[in-house]
Amino acid sequence: MPDASYPPPLLELTPRPDLGVLLGRWHYQPELPAALQPCYWQLADVALATNCRFWLQDLRRRASPDQETKRWLLDDYYPAVAHRLGQRLFVAYLFSPAMHRQILEAPDYAPPEAYDSLSYALNFFGDEGAAIQWLQANQPAAGEAS
Repeated sequence: MPDASYPPPLLELTPRPDLGVLLGRWHYQPELPAALQPCYWQLADVALATNCRFWLQDLRRRASPDQETKRWLLDDYYPAVAHRLGQRLFVAYLFSPAMHRQILEAPDYAPPEAYDSLSYALNFFGDEGAAIQWLQANQPAAGEAS
């Protein structure tokens, strides 16, 4: 029987080939932002192993990232992962409705169109169905190269 004193893993990764999506559910906000980077690299490793460039990141149990983590994700991590995958990366972030509203109203919010010229695309959602729909709408049609 598992020991209840151990916390759940920070990130639970589930490839969903039926949806063409790699699902990452974040279980809590770590005390130190540095704890996030190893999890993000684990996410990249699973994406490469499954050849999946469509990610649903469920952050309903996490806070918005600190500015340093946000800069690292946008400037280093996402471009590096897209390069390793050899194709454009699509990331749908799922937040609680309150956090989603907060993100959309933040002064540094960038709408999905802001990523059009980048090697990755980001979008932010308060509804899981809408997030999956966006990811699937960006997937290549059957028979095309993914």
